Amino acid sequence: MRIGIYARVSTKDQSCEFQVRDLRAYCSARGFDLVREYVDVGQSGARDSRPELNILMDDARKRQFDAIVAWRFDRFARSTKHLLSALEEFRSLGIRFISYQENIDTTSPLGQALFTIVSAVAQLERDLIRERVNAGIRHARACGKQLGRPRRIVNRDELVRLRVEGASIQQIAEKLSVGYGTVRLRLRNANSM
Repeated sequence: MRIGIYARVSTKDQSCEFQVRDLRAYCSARGFDLVREYVDVGQSGARDSRPELNILMDDARKRQFDAIVAWRFDRFARSTKHLLSALEEFRSLGIRFISYQENIDTTSPLGQALFTIVSAVAQLERDLIRERVNAGIRHARACGKQLGRPRRIVNRDELVRLRVEGASIQQIAEKLSVGYGTVRLRLRNANSM
């Protein structure tokens, strides 16, 4: 059986190495032919569109593999709607979906039912986390805490002088040790005066 594996981590400082290692071992132990690895690094599972996931879905439509194996269902999708939509498309294409950690294969009715339940629990967990984060932000604001980066005081005349001398926005940002967006915004404001 031709297999594609999918792994994902949410931030760029994390690694998919252990997920990929486990999935390779799983495929090897079962004698599966590993066709391709799809690895998204620094991509939120809440997003339906991710670079490697998009390629995976295109390859699925081209029937490049017979099954996709993900380390956990929440590595593939955090939203029940997205997960069920992808599973329905896989089913229509005759492609199996296997979750390694949960040991669920969607080709059986029981596997499909379990997958739906587990994905609903994952979405609930994600929604609860979002709710707690938003409550924490509201509390911090109510207590007078300033959120975000501190504002940088930038000399408008210096910005304009550097720009008139031909410096690019990026060069100005580096020279004044501020962000590109800050320079662009301040120059735009200076030009409108």
